[in-house]
Amino acid sequence: MPRPPTAVPPPPWPPRPRWHHATADLPRQPALRERHLLAATDSLHALLAQPRCALGVFVPAGLHPARAERRQLDQIARAGADLFEIGLAHHDAGLDGPVIQAAYRRALSRGNVLARALRAVEHAAGLRPTVVMTYWDPVHRHGPEHLARLLADAGAAGAMVVDLPDDQAERWQAAAKDANLSTPRLVPRHLADTGLATVAAGASGWLYAPASTGPTGYRGPLDVPALADFTTRLRAASPLPVVSGVGISTPALAERVAPLVDAVVIGTPVVRALMASPEQAPALTTAFAQVLYPYATTETRA
Repeated sequence: MPRPPTAVPPPPWPPRPRWHHATADLPRQPALRERHLLAATDSLHALLAQPRCALGVFVPAGLHPARAERRQLDQIARAGADLFEIGLAHHDAGLDGPVIQAAYRRALSRGNVLARALRAVEHAAGLRPTVVMTYWDPVHRHGPEHLARLLADAGAAGAMVVDLPDDQAERWQAAAKDANLSTPRLVPRHLADTGLATVAAGASGWLYAPASTGPTGYRGPLDVPALADFTTRLRAASPLPVVSGVGISTPALAERVAPLVDAVVIGTPVVRALMASPEQAPALTTAFAQVLYPYATTETRA
């Protein structure tokens, strides 16, 4: 007999305090800064160590004015998001499909891209463990060491550079490690075992196994057996949690992928709602959350 909703345990991590603008003082308080940074990475580790599959939600930073964006993040968290991926807008998002590219263009048109992203990270990290998604070009322009420190000070637990060049991986990993920032890696499915082992050795936080080999926003069928084989290879190569996204366009697909991974990330379905009808994003999040954790309610996730 199914458990009643009242039997659901509370979330396994305590609510994180909001950072407000206290991060500006952290460089002058090294011990306090270290505790904040370690708390961010610990919360991500605790989440992905749970026996159930977590739900991540991708939100491009700067898509809406700051007040509206904070309200949307609050609503998505209450609706069932276990973690946030905050996207740093980029003009040449070649691994993304048309919906996320359009969202990035809108964010870029508003200007102050990095400042808006840091504000979004700061707010999201006060709600749920938060990882930043970016391309290498912004990392290179701002400087890996400088950007890693800014993201960590804003509360990010990690940052995933989706097109990290092989010849820059060591520098980025060193910069992130110095900032106490984890470095999840997107792992292409075509990699041979030797290449996979190299990528895994330089990763921390998680390994990202795309559910589809296409760009984000793919809405066709998924080859779940192929994904299962790939996640098996990843787990043989590394003890890191495995996270999947790209092409998980419906709750039914999320339910099929969930047994294979430690977290499912949804992006384009929520971004499409945020672009056209932001009020629909929370209900969409809940629909995905319910198939991953059927007895979860918005009250247990507040």
